[in-house]
Order: sequence, then C-alpha cells, then structure tokens
Amino acid sequence: MREKFERFMRGRYGVDQLNKFLMGLALALIVIAIFIPGRTALASLLDTAGLLVIVYGYYRIFSRDISRRYQENQKFLAKTENIRRRLRREKNIMAQRKDYHIYTCPQCKQKIRIPRGKGKIEISCPKCGTKFVKKS
Repeated sequence: MREKFERFMRGRYGVDQLNKFLMGLALALIVIAIFIPGRTALASLLDTAGLLVIVYGYYRIFSRDISRRYQENQKFLAKTENIRRRLRREKNIMAQRKDYHIYTCPQCKQKIRIPRGKGKIEISCPKCGTKFVKKS
C-alpha cells in the first residue's frame, strides 16, 4: 500500500509551509464556526471557507505544476518573513531565559544578555556605552 502511495505522489508537489498554514487556517475557521451558537449564516460561511481552504490545500499537494507551487510558497515565505523572524527571536530568547537574564538598555533599548547568578552588577551597554546597575 505504501509503495502505491509513493508511486502516486511521485511527480507531485507535496506539503510545504504554505500548505501547513492553509491547513491550520482551515482548522481554525472550522473550530470557530463550532463555537458560534446556533446555525447562523456566519457559522455556515466559516464552515464553507474552511472547506474551500482544505480543498485548495489538497489541490496544491497533488498538483503536478511544481514550479508554480514553488513560486506560491516563496511569495508566502517572503510576505511572512518579518513575523517568522520575530517568532524565532522570541523563541530563542525564551530558550535562553533559563541560563541568562536579558536586560534592555534604558537609553537605546538594546537587549543585553547577562549570565544568571552574578549578583548585583553594573552593565555597560555595548551599543551606546550607558552604564546601569541591575541585580542578576
């Protein structure tokens, strides 16, 4: 069975970041529609929109026009680069919070990373040279 599926998918585009986003969006639309009380027009609209997003996502997955799907994905990645960069930065900061304190310079707002457990220290900002005292 697995070989049949692999043979079927050969030459098709498959899943990329845009498809993952589309499936998450479809799930969110359908879940929101579930929590709308009664069967209102809005709930039906959200259900329909979710279904259409799923259909479009599967169309992209099974498409044989790989170059066009690749270009769509690259446009999506270019438009969401700022958001993804900010999320990566915040994730990195959260991972470092275990070992480091992260202070912000009061003058220039530069973030400065200081190891935990150093006690009360005077910090000199590497960007503007401002000195300030913090408890580490």
